[in-house]
Amino acid sequence: MTIIRIGLDTAKHVFQVHGVDENERAVLRRQLRRGEVEPFFIKLAATRIGLEACGASHYWARVLRSLGHEVVLMPPQYIKPYVKRGKNDALDAAAICEAMSRPGMRFVPIKSAEQQAQLMLLGVRDLLIKQRTMLINAMRGHAAEFGVIAAKGRAKVAELLQRAHTAEAGVPALGLAMLKVLSEQIDALEARLKAIEAELMALHKADPVSQCLATQPGIGPIGAVSFALKVSDPKAFGSGRHFAAWLGLTPKENSSGGRHRQGRISRQGDEGLRRLMVLGATAVIRFAKPGKASPWLIELLARRPRKVAAVALANKMARILWAMMVSGEVYRRPQPA
Repeated sequence: MTIIRIGLDTAKHVFQVHGVDENERAVLRRQLRRGEVEPFFIKLAATRIGLEACGASHYWARVLRSLGHEVVLMPPQYIKPYVKRGKNDALDAAAICEAMSRPGMRFVPIKSAEQQAQLMLLGVRDLLIKQRTMLINAMRGHAAEFGVIAAKGRAKVAELLQRAHTAEAGVPALGLAMLKVLSEQIDALEARLKAIEAELMALHKADPVSQCLATQPGIGPIGAVSFALKVSDPKAFGSGRHFAAWLGLTPKENSSGGRHRQGRISRQGDEGLRRLMVLGATAVIRFAKPGKASPWLIELLARRPRKVAAVALANKMARILWAMMVSGEVYRRPQPA
């Protein structure tokens, strides 16, 4: 029995294996516990193994590669069409095995342990920012219960706390103590965020790709290092348009019968990268003036709302970023006609 392809459905404790031979017949169907996975594939002859891309799949891809197997990762949305009726681990493994055989299938680059650790900086930073926002909103809400308000923004937290301590506010001592607890928690998060951002700045300065991307207007150090870490192989995209579509910055299409119907942007990519692109485009639009900004952007702002123009500019910026990552050239400002 020669197994040419194996689909492996991973989970926390139970793994499902589905293998086919050269005649595309299913010759291997087996369920493995977590501790049985590595001993099983050690005994198996070297073959091609497919997994569904997720956080833990990169770890298993590295393990299986070290055992001499060829491993590929596939996006979950590309595997779903091959799932037959019903939903269980065996059908999922069979769908993975079928999907990886398609000649037009797209694969996800396997990340090293160092790359995953660096990406944790971005994930932890986003989580801490959300927690800080929650604490600030909670502090503002509790203070408003006693008639104490201040302007929005984390820079106004100290002013809010100062107003709450005035005699005119009349906030009870217990309420002041709880506001102090929230304020101390915000300060602790600020310190942790500064340490993480210092690590990201160090990565940015040490990475020539990140420094190159930061030369484009609207892309700061955090955005540049985010693209450098998350897009490990820009040449995997056929063009800048494919890269913009991967980010979810292109319209959804629902065309049929020769009629082209385009709707809102798909939002079918990395949410963090797409958010950075739109925020960067918004910053560029904020300072866009006739004679300094590109005529294309000025004309677009004259006939379309600013938020719509921001998404269109983000699409254009994404295509420029892809060209910069592939060629290694810094951003060149367009010359006036």
